[in-house]
Amino acid sequence: MPKEHIISIDPSKRLADEPHTGHNRWHEDLEPVVEVDPGDAVIYETRDAFDGQLDPTSTADDVGRLDLGPVHPLTGPVYVKGAEPGDLLEVKALAIEPDPWDQWGYTVEVPGFGFLRDEFPEPYIVHWRLNGTEYAESEQLPGVRLRYNPHLASLGLAPSAELRRTITEREAAVASRGGFALPPDPAGAVPGGRIAEEGLRTIPPREIAGNLDIKQLSPGVTVLIPVYREGALVSTGDIHYAQGDCEACGTGIEMRSRVHLRFFVHKGEAERRGIRDLRFYRDDYFTAPELAAPRRFYATTGIGVSRDGESTGEDITLAAKNALLNMIEHLGERGYDRQQAYALCSVAVDLRISQTVDVPNMLVSALLPLDIFI
Repeated sequence: MPKEHIISIDPSKRLADEPHTGHNRWHEDLEPVVEVDPGDAVIYETRDAFDGQLDPTSTADDVGRLDLGPVHPLTGPVYVKGAEPGDLLEVKALAIEPDPWDQWGYTVEVPGFGFLRDEFPEPYIVHWRLNGTEYAESEQLPGVRLRYNPHLASLGLAPSAELRRTITEREAAVASRGGFALPPDPAGAVPGGRIAEEGLRTIPPREIAGNLDIKQLSPGVTVLIPVYREGALVSTGDIHYAQGDCEACGTGIEMRSRVHLRFFVHKGEAERRGIRDLRFYRDDYFTAPELAAPRRFYATTGIGVSRDGESTGEDITLAAKNALLNMIEHLGERGYDRQQAYALCSVAVDLRISQTVDVPNMLVSALLPLDIFI
């Protein structure tokens, strides 16, 4: 008979005070918290993305002093018996519960981070009142009510040593070209030692999945991830109460939670089918139908042309930024200041790639669901 396991945490303590419950770096030598058989379910109790550095009294100044070293505190890993490199791990999301003792969440704009970081250099915080599994409201965003749509923001497996080294080298190359990439850094790392020195930061998604921020990874989804290390070593955390299809400012509505997952192993399927990256599917709406496909919305668009009229050609990143900037201008017409609007985009606006073929100007749309306004 399948069993149910639980990984409990003390939410009053940070990960560094309970290192036996999790980690904040990806590495092949992480020690598993629990071993399970295929078919077993695991309940993960999770911390918030910034590992307790913020609370309901925090201010924008506190956001400006955040330490990114402890991001993201993940619960796990779980060793799935029989999982081997080349296998495909099936993860079923059974349920996500907000921490019943913590009816608070937050959205922050951290200087130097986020999709529009050059446009928004100042720190900002939105405090959310979480009404169980119903909706979230905030005094910082008056007139807005966001329905509960939880999802697995971070879910991943351990890399192999070879894959970890490959990722480290390619991300160092990105940084050397002036791109934004965070190399291994032991500051704030859990656990310490060699894993802290070598471990991958949890910020980006990779072949092992990781920080996905896909709002469709809600309860009922089935996730398929290629296995790179014996036992798979599955961890999760950084759970969101709600988020837009962009998470533009770098955060959704961050919260603590209890995540229920079940695991199955498909022997040799990743290697046989050439699957290198995460896949997922479901047979129902990922949220209430009116939220999955808003019946009322206002949309802005963006093309890959800079504000001074220069076209770099087939630039979908610039098109997405322009769509968001145009939406921020529209929200200004609705009475919100720029930082309020940026946060609202992150938690509610959906970016859609409308076309990638009409060269040189690819087109991105930003959809604002109007039913969030009360």
